[in-house]
Amino acid sequence: MTITPLHLSRGGTSVVLDPHQYGLPVLAYWGPDLGDLDADQLAALTAAQRPQRVSGGIDVPARLTLLPLESAGWQGTPGLTGDRAGTHLYPRFTVVSMAAGVGGAAATIEARDDDAGLALSAHVGLSESGLFTQRLVVTNTGHDDYEVRSLNLSFPLCHAAAEVLDTTGRHLRERSPQRHDLTVGTYARTSRRGRPGADATVLLAAGIRGFGFEQGLVQGIHIAWSGNQHVLAEKTPAGDAFLAAGELLAPREVVLAPGESYSTPEVIGSWGDGLNELSGRFHRHLRSRPVHPRRPRPVTLNTWEAVYFDLDITRLRALADRAAALGVERFVLDDGWFRGRRDDTSSLGDWYVDETVWPDGLTPIIDHVRGLGMEFGLWFEPEMVNPDSDLARAHPEWILQPEGRLPLPGRQQQVLNLGHPDAYAYILERLDDILTANDIAYVKWDHNRDLLEAADARTGRAAVHRHVEALYRLLDELRTRHPDLEIESCASGGARVDLGILARTDRIWTSDCIDPIERLVNQKYTGLVVPPELMGMHIGGPASHSTGRAHSLPFRAGTAIFGHYGIEWDISDLTEGEYEILARYIGLHRAWRDDLHRGTLVHADLVDPSMDLRGIVSQDRRRALFGYSLTGSSASYPPGPLTFPGLDPEAVYEVRLAVPQEGHPGNGQSPLAWLHAALDGEPLRLSGRVLGQAGLQAPVLLPEQTLLIELRGDQADQAVDGMAGLR
Repeated sequence: MTITPLHLSRGGTSVVLDPHQYGLPVLAYWGPDLGDLDADQLAALTAAQRPQRVSGGIDVPARLTLLPLESAGWQGTPGLTGDRAGTHLYPRFTVVSMAAGVGGAAATIEARDDDAGLALSAHVGLSESGLFTQRLVVTNTGHDDYEVRSLNLSFPLCHAAAEVLDTTGRHLRERSPQRHDLTVGTYARTSRRGRPGADATVLLAAGIRGFGFEQGLVQGIHIAWSGNQHVLAEKTPAGDAFLAAGELLAPREVVLAPGESYSTPEVIGSWGDGLNELSGRFHRHLRSRPVHPRRPRPVTLNTWEAVYFDLDITRLRALADRAAALGVERFVLDDGWFRGRRDDTSSLGDWYVDETVWPDGLTPIIDHVRGLGMEFGLWFEPEMVNPDSDLARAHPEWILQPEGRLPLPGRQQQVLNLGHPDAYAYILERLDDILTANDIAYVKWDHNRDLLEAADARTGRAAVHRHVEALYRLLDELRTRHPDLEIESCASGGARVDLGILARTDRIWTSDCIDPIERLVNQKYTGLVVPPELMGMHIGGPASHSTGRAHSLPFRAGTAIFGHYGIEWDISDLTEGEYEILARYIGLHRAWRDDLHRGTLVHADLVDPSMDLRGIVSQDRRRALFGYSLTGSSASYPPGPLTFPGLDPEAVYEVRLAVPQEGHPGNGQSPLAWLHAALDGEPLRLSGRVLGQAGLQAPVLLPEQTLLIELRGDQADQAVDGMAGLR
C-alpha cells in the first residue's frame, strides 16, 4: 500500500509525518504553523528534509521516527526495548495504515511485526491550543510472553536548539530551574520514587541559546504520569536533536501475555516564542477540559500550620469564626482527626473518626463551618499506613514490600499496595463511608513519602505501575460516587505534580514551604505547565515554619495572590492592623479572581535577578494585575525600568496601585512620578506598546517587598476594584 506524508495543523502548531520504508513515520517537523500545504508542497517539504548518505554511515540514513529503532538504522536511544525470553530484541514494524482524524489535527498509525509477534498503535494529535500529544500502545500478538522494558515517545527539536532547561529540587524547594548546553550525547532525568518526586522536572525544554519567558524559540515536553518516569534530551552525531519521555519500568514489571497490551502515559509537547507562549498552550488546553474547575476557586484556610495536632473544638471554632469574617470560603481540617492519631507516628490507615476527640463525630465542627457560609474540607493520606496501626497489624500483606521484609521507613510510615484488591476495597469503603456520612466538599489527599522497594508482597514483582493505575481508578470511582467533591493532590507538598494526577484532582499543593522567597521561584516554574487556579498559594505566618525567615504580611499576601488563594496561619489572634491588611488582600483577590484564573500568566525577563515581575492579563487584554517583587538588594540604584509583557499594544491603560493603603513605598526616597500620580488619583495613561517596550521606572523597594500594580484599559470593567469584596 502507498502511504503519503501527513501534515497535522491546529492551534498555531504544525506536525509533519514522513513515511519511512523501514518503520514508523519520520517526525519531519514540529513547530510553528506552516500554513496550508497542498500535496505537492508537502511532498517537496518532506523531500527537502531527507538527509544524504555519508561516508562511514549506514546506507539508509537514520531518521527520528515515531518509534526510532535499530532495525531502521537508529543508534540513539531506542523507542522500544523488550524481548521474548532473550529473543526478538530488534523488531521492525511495517505500517499497515496511517489515518488522519477529523479536521486534520490527529492521526492513528497502525503497524505490525509478525515475526516478532507485535502490533503497535501510535496516536498523535494537536489540541486546540497547539499542544502536540503522543501515546503508543504495543500488543503481544505472539504465542508466548513478551516483556516491555521501555517504550518512549520522541519529539524533534529545531536545529537551532542549543540550551536545555529543566527543574530539580527537594522537599520544601521543588522546581528550581537549571540550564546547560545541549551537546552531543544524552541528558537524562529519571524518577524511581514511585511518584515523580520533589526533584522531578515538571518540564524538559530546549531552545535557542538564551531563550527566556518573553522571547526565543523553545520546545518542551511533559509526561502525564504519577509514577516512575524518565525524560531525556539527546543530540546525535548526525545532528538530530530530540526530547523523549516514557514510564520507567522495573524488570518484569510489564510482561504481556498473548493478546495483552501496554499503553504509555500520554506525553505532551509545547513550543513558543518564549516560555510565556509555551506555558500558555498548556494553560489553555487544561482550561478547555470538561473536568476543569469552572466555579470560582474558594479562598481556603487550612488548619495545619495553625494548630497542627491540637484539634480542640473551641479553638477550631474560633479559627473558623475569624476566617469567615475575613472572607474565607473553605475551611480544611488537616491531620489528626482519625482514630488514635495524636502525632505522626501512628494510626495512618485507621480511617475512622476518633471518638475520644470527636464524641459526636465531625458534625459539630462541620455544622459550625457550614453555618458560617464556608465549605468544609478534610485531610486524608489514603496510600500510606503506619506500622503502628490496626490496619498494618491486621493486614501486613497489604504493604508494599519485597520478599517478607519491610522497606526502610519514611516518616514512620509504609505504603499500601493499592494494586491488592482487598487493600483497594478497604480504602474505597472507608473514604466513601466518611464522605457519605458527612458534608465534605473537599479532600486534601496527601502522600508523604517516596516509595522504596515497591514490590507486591504476594509475588515479589515490581508494583509501581499497577499501584498508580489503581490510584487513578480509586480517584475516578470516588469522583463518580461524589460528583461535587473537589480533591487536592498533595505529596509532601509538591512531589506529585503531573497532568496524570491533575486529570483526577482539582489542584496541587505546590510546596510545603510557604516562605514567599522560595514560593516566587517554585510558583514561576510550576506554572510552566500548571495554570494558577490549580496551584495552592497560601499566606503563611509571620515566620516561615520551613525556613525561619520572617516577612511582612503585604509581602506574604502579595506573592500568593495569583493562584488558588488561601491561608496557612493561626489567625485567631490577629492585631487590628493585621486583620485589616489580610481582609484587604482577600478582597483584592476575590475582586480579580475571574481574571486571575482565566487570564494569561506572563513573566517579564528582567536583567537583575533580584527583580521579579509577573502578572495576569485578562482574556480580552483590557486589564492586568502585575506583582513587582524585590527579593534582594537591587544591582542598580534606582533599579531601572519595568516592562510589562502580554498587553494589547494598541490599548491605553491607566496605571494604578492595587493596594493604595500601603502608602508610598519610596523608603525615604524622593517621589516617583507615576507612583505619585497613582496615589493622588490621577494615574498616568500609557499604551500597551509603551508599557511593553519602554515601561515604568521601578520603585525603590527594600528587599522582600512586593508592589501590586493594576493596568486598566479604556473599556476595562470598573467592577474590578482593589477594594471590592471586602467584608
